[in-house]
Amino acid sequence: MATPTPDIVSALIGAPVSRVEQLSGGASSATFAVDATKPDGTAWPLILQCAATGSVPEGGLPRADQARLQQIAFAHGLPVAEVVRVLAPEDGLGEGFIMARLPGEALAPKWLKLPDYAPARAVLTEQCASVLARLHGLPVDLASGLALPRASTAESLQRMFANYRRFGVDSPVFDLAFAWLRERLEDRPATCIVHGDFRSGNFLVAPDGLVAVLDWELAHIGDGHEDLGWLCCNAWRFGVWDKPVGGFGARDALFAAYEAAGGGAVDRDRAAFWELYGTLKWGIACLQLGDDHVSGRLRNVERAAIGRRVSEVELDLMHMLKFGSV
Repeated sequence: MATPTPDIVSALIGAPVSRVEQLSGGASSATFAVDATKPDGTAWPLILQCAATGSVPEGGLPRADQARLQQIAFAHGLPVAEVVRVLAPEDGLGEGFIMARLPGEALAPKWLKLPDYAPARAVLTEQCASVLARLHGLPVDLASGLALPRASTAESLQRMFANYRRFGVDSPVFDLAFAWLRERLEDRPATCIVHGDFRSGNFLVAPDGLVAVLDWELAHIGDGHEDLGWLCCNAWRFGVWDKPVGGFGARDALFAAYEAAGGGAVDRDRAAFWELYGTLKWGIACLQLGDDHVSGRLRNVERAAIGRRVSEVELDLMHMLKFGSV
């Protein structure tokens, strides 16, 4: 896979490019800031995002389909960056696409804690609920032709368990969490488009509120409650543990705003199921990233560091299993 240069990106978009700079963050993507100039002479800030290894792992959403899904969301008024160009194999940069670069802060620890973002934190719960309600309300047929994974609740749980077992790691806490989920499983069909990674860290935030939802690579057809539970996982509060909705809000406020925005009635027990499911899912993702480094598949200090966070997830799970939430 070639390294993107100003000349390469310029040829892709048909406009002059003065800078291509790799950005930090994102274990599964290589992300670059691009400074281009439109034909009328105005600045054209862009983002080039490629799969970190050049291609998406088997079973993952192809980047071209991710780009198309973002365009569907954009066309229906959801806050996402407009896609400019989808990469082709002959471009030599692997799977990826180029999209608009929007103003705002992506680093959650900044906008969760800096005083300048207090107005944003005050409205983010309602904004996130509205986005999810609108996303889950999109006709699933809009995604026909895209390789969005589809699974019922039981199938999702079984897939996650199979993924866990392939690492050859025995975690008593993870085993207990799987048992807890199986005992409370109510199998439901996949009925709506789910973002799959809707959380602090994947939002672009301005001082006055949400600008865009980022990173649609885990999107699939599933249960909308999954997005609600994932947003509440402790890992995405970045230390603001007493505000369970992404480090900025309360569950009851999120659920009420989701219902008010037309997202349908929220089943609190079902949301709690998906919150524990999401916490366990993050733990297994930590196993995956650590294994990537240790196995030599993708040696990367960030992946090695995230792999060490399995113990944090085990603590969160034990707290949830004993007290019902964290």
